[in-house]
Amino acid sequence: MAFTLYSLLQAVLLIVNAVAVLHEERFLRHVGWGSDQGIGGFGEEPGIKAQLMNLIRSVRTVMRVPLIAVNSIAIVLLLLFG
Repeated sequence: MAFTLYSLLQAVLLIVNAVAVLHEERFLRHVGWGSDQGIGGFGEEPGIKAQLMNLIRSVRTVMRVPLIAVNSIAIVLLLLFG
């Protein structure tokens, strides 16, 4: 199997799918990444943990509907071209 642009896009799609299905109460809170862990003071720069939690929340919020379409297209392409 060659390393192509399509396989790279497919890997990115799988990673975004994995981030989109992370559940905060079931998984992230048990690892110490719950929503109440990243609260900082006023005027302080958020740490890397808080930034990653914001990224995960944003991906779950914004990419929910587009992921359905992109996954459907990827499935159809795999069925057509193997």
